[in-house]
Amino acid sequence: MKYDVLLFDLDDTLLDFGMTEHNAFRFLFEEYGLPNGLNDYLDTYKAISKSLWEDLEYGRTTLTELKVERFKRLFTEHSLDIDPIICGEKYIENLGKEVHLIEGVEEMLASMKDFRIALLTNGFKDAQHARVNGSSLKNIFEAIITSEETGFQKPQKEIFAYALEKLQISDPSRVLMVGDSLSSDIQGGNNFGIDTCWFNPNRKQNQTNIEPTYEIHSWEQLAGLVKILAVETK
Repeated sequence: MKYDVLLFDLDDTLLDFGMTEHNAFRFLFEEYGLPNGLNDYLDTYKAISKSLWEDLEYGRTTLTELKVERFKRLFTEHSLDIDPIICGEKYIENLGKEVHLIEGVEEMLASMKDFRIALLTNGFKDAQHARVNGSSLKNIFEAIITSEETGFQKPQKEIFAYALEKLQISDPSRVLMVGDSLSSDIQGGNNFGIDTCWFNPNRKQNQTNIEPTYEIHSWEQLAGLVKILAVETK
């Protein structure tokens, strides 16, 4: 078999982060007595958060800073008198309560019993563990590796090195990184020197110079891909 270890991203790969973010944000502002917070502030928050996550990928900020800074900037822009430190913690707690599987994930993972499977995510440790443990995926992963745990984040090579060491894998050619983000999952795998599979269900056009080894548009395609590769390498 060409690959026997699959590293999966979590958000927008296995779990729907858009729905998670939507609900966590709504409940957060309802708790602060702002029931229209979702409509009033979410778009601004998303723009701020996207910029900060890009900074994280390039090493210009840390997760600890990001957790507070995104709300600090939001509250400054909208003149809200809310503590961004407390709010950041509450938001992480809310994220951990939201579990929304992407269509086909359960069936795909159930078909991968011949593989070692682990998660490699840039998310917050507490939230990511809570979401997985609260889902039907609870007992599937050999390890859940987060950027908060490692001190590095995709696309940095160090987080991949950490993952392979934790899984006691000495041969990177047997590992396939699967994720939805070209700049994080695919670039990270490329940086480290492992094969990559871009999960692209919306068939976005790749307008970057980042090239995945494979591209799939559904989870059925991944199951078919690894079976074909297994046959070809016998």
